[in-house]
Parts: sequence; C-alpha cells; structure tokens
Amino acid sequence: MPTYEYQCEGCGHEFEELQSFKDEPLKVCPRCHEERLRRLFGTGAAILFRGSGFYETDYRSESYKKAAKAEQEAAKPSTTPSSSTNGASSSDKKSSDTKSASTPNPPSPPSS
Repeated sequence: MPTYEYQCEGCGHEFEELQSFKDEPLKVCPRCHEERLRRLFGTGAAILFRGSGFYETDYRSESYKKAAKAEQEAAKPSTTPSSSTNGASSSDKKSSDTKSASTPNPPSPPSS
C-alpha cells in the first residue's frame, strides 16, 4: 500500500497517510476539520522495483556497450586454418581416415 502526502489549504497542515490504491482520497483535515484537504504528488506514489531481475547494469551507456563489444571481438580466436606439420596433404589425410573408418576391426574370438 502506498503512502500519500496530504496538505490542508486552510491551516497548512501536512501529513502522510498509508492508503490502498482503491481508497478514496481524504477530504477532511485532522487538525482543523475543514474540507480543504488536497492530496500531493510525492515520492510515496512511486513504483518500486524489488526482487531479482532488475539490475543497474541492464541499462548501460552506449560507450560501455561499445567497449564491451570491442573486448569480445579481441578475445575471439582466429578462424584461419592451420597448415599440417607432417607434410601430408589434406586429401591424403582424408583418404586414410575413410579407409580406417570403412574397414572395422574383426571381432575377437570368444575366450573359453
């Protein structure tokens, strides 16, 4: 329930009242008992975000976002293919890989 601020236009009395959203605004001043009470727009009617999910870092500045993006780009590994050091060409390597994959090892005989 929000806290509303009130001010009497007759005597100048100011006070705060805890009320539900659906409650009608007060009209009678508790000090002078005149119907000159006015509800003020104060900090009590503000929306407060509580709980997880609302972070200060959710709304970063543009300069921060640019620096973070540049840092991520610098941290990425290069995607250039490395050359083979054993002297075999990639086609020789592929054919030997397919040979070994196409001829499975025979099953071993059961031991008795």
